[in-house]
Amino acid sequence: MAVARFDVLGIGNAIVDVITRAEEDFLLQQGMRKGAMTLIDEARAEAIYDAMGPAIETSGGSAANTVVGVASLGGRAAFVGKVKDDELGRAFCHDIRAAGVAFATAPASAGPSTGRCYVVVTPDGERTMNTYLGAAQDLHPSDIDTEIIGASAITYLEGYLWDPRHAKEAFLKAAKLAHEAERKVALSLSDAFCVDRWRDEFLQLMRSHTVDLIFANEAELQSLYQTANFNSAVAALRADIDVAVVTRSEKGCLVLGPDGIEAIPAFPVSRVLDTTGAGDLFAAGFLYGLARGADDPTCGRLGALAACEVIQHLGARPETSLAALARDNGLGD
Repeated sequence: MAVARFDVLGIGNAIVDVITRAEEDFLLQQGMRKGAMTLIDEARAEAIYDAMGPAIETSGGSAANTVVGVASLGGRAAFVGKVKDDELGRAFCHDIRAAGVAFATAPASAGPSTGRCYVVVTPDGERTMNTYLGAAQDLHPSDIDTEIIGASAITYLEGYLWDPRHAKEAFLKAAKLAHEAERKVALSLSDAFCVDRWRDEFLQLMRSHTVDLIFANEAELQSLYQTANFNSAVAALRADIDVAVVTRSEKGCLVLGPDGIEAIPAFPVSRVLDTTGAGDLFAAGFLYGLARGADDPTCGRLGALAACEVIQHLGARPETSLAALARDNGLGD
């Protein structure tokens, strides 16, 4: 097998995040489910934007955040996702390339505008997301490049991408190509409500070995197996896939592998400012370590460190060099 040109290739929704702070009353007034990601249409997007207070705009999208994190750790990262050739789309392209990520997906010249996610951060740091997918849902199998899949050690999918039909087909094509090239495929379940929508299909992806590695938090895992019993959900997950990671916020994470379960603690945080991107950056650290041949505890600690950095500031992408942070904590080269 040829040496990989990229450590991680992310396939996901190319989204621009519009982030604001608000009290919980705002969520009630807008009929938002706290902590959830809700898909909305363009009219609803405009209504939310009009009701929001001051906001910042930053390029986002779950898998895109992850590969930016990989690049910040010193890894070689690439991304596949769809934007429109409009102002927000050009901003997204600039930002992800400036972060050191290879991004060559052709923008759409017609159709819906570039996707955006309205993120409302409440005083407890929890984020509630309302996403207009726009051009992101027009990712097609024709956007999947055989060469770049084969050149990537790990192909990583965000569960959110399972909503648009053509995007789903694109990922299945990518997974097939990755396995033909003897590469690994990973999936993040993304959101408990996303799992509610696609539970049976996510289970089939694991049981059919279409994916090799699953990332889930506690809520997603319990939704997947429709149980409030965490231990029984973990046991079911172990039976369905060889390798999985379950993140548990301040309790750290569990890495489930063929040899057993490894519990890895979280890094201490003095103040949680915004949990947006915590799971994305955890995946970045873990996947970077995995692609570089690190053992499970080191992968888990890299993930915890990256998540720790991102929850201490507004926005879903690192503000400091994760490579330097890893070296300072004895995890770097």
